[in-house]
Amino acid sequence: MLLLFVLSVLATGSPPTPARASARPPVIANGQDAAQGRYGFAVKLTMTGIPEAGGGRRNSSCTGALIAPRWVITAGHCFKNTRGTHVSRTVARLTTATAGRTDLTGTAGHKVKVIAVRQSPSTDVALAKLAEPITDIVPARLNRRAPRVGTVVRLAGYGRTVDDDPSSLVTRLQTGQFKVASLSRGYVGMTGYAPRRTTSPCSQDSGGPYFTQRGDDAAVLVSVVSHGPSCPHSRVDQAGRIDTIAGWITGIVGKPAPATKAPKPPARKPSAAPPSAPAGDDRALVGGDRPGLAADPAVRTALAAIVVVGFGGVPLLVLGSRRRRGQRRGGVRRHRR
Repeated sequence: MLLLFVLSVLATGSPPTPARASARPPVIANGQDAAQGRYGFAVKLTMTGIPEAGGGRRNSSCTGALIAPRWVITAGHCFKNTRGTHVSRTVARLTTATAGRTDLTGTAGHKVKVIAVRQSPSTDVALAKLAEPITDIVPARLNRRAPRVGTVVRLAGYGRTVDDDPSSLVTRLQTGQFKVASLSRGYVGMTGYAPRRTTSPCSQDSGGPYFTQRGDDAAVLVSVVSHGPSCPHSRVDQAGRIDTIAGWITGIVGKPAPATKAPKPPARKPSAAPPSAPAGDDRALVGGDRPGLAADPAVRTALAAIVVVGFGGVPLLVLGSRRRRGQRRGGVRRHRR
């Protein structure tokens, strides 16, 4: 061994470097950094001055998702009293929601005070009301159908790397992919899928959104992080199910509204003929404006025939209308906070 060491020094001019310990995985254990500006609906809930059972106060945080301009969805256990009971109120001296900020050290997005809480009666889900609306971020939509086992979803969160290591809390939004492993009445079981099988939520990822998304479409919220084994792990985590409480949610937050108001179209003059539907657009078949009968050239021709030949032209008009109609129809444990 001594001879190898001497030969290494002579060959390189320095002693061999010992192998370095593997780097600490990012938050959402074994996840990855979210791209700047992606998943703007993801929210960090910061609680300052949470009362403790033995006296004193502490600080903590949860993750959530914007589902309406003034409402954030998160885990119910993010709001609990000193006895551990879920409560429909804020418990910290100050609770704030930061949205649209991939990197928490920056100034993008919004930081708004939370002023009220509503607890789900059937699963570990809560709604947090904001003091001011956030109107320039597209909220996540609610899933209204039972997710299928095997479906791949994505999770976004601001939690820790290691459950019991407060120093592992980072400031950049993290993400990873999961598979739906099981369903129960109030929960969806999730297992890590990518980047690794051990990709898993950690402490302070509580309330983080599991969602599906295609391209630039609005994310569809499937569930929120509730509880599971200490991270990182390759076992099943439980997440509060959304489709079974979607009615309760909309009863509180109202129907979804667009992030920004679309400009109103100019009023049409009564005499102006309405525009025809573009090619391939079948919306006119089920709703919207339709041209009057008099605007149809075929109808005008038939009417002229009636004037010329009298009522004898009626059968021809009826047969022509039927023919046109026929052609138309052919077309474990909770993730602590």
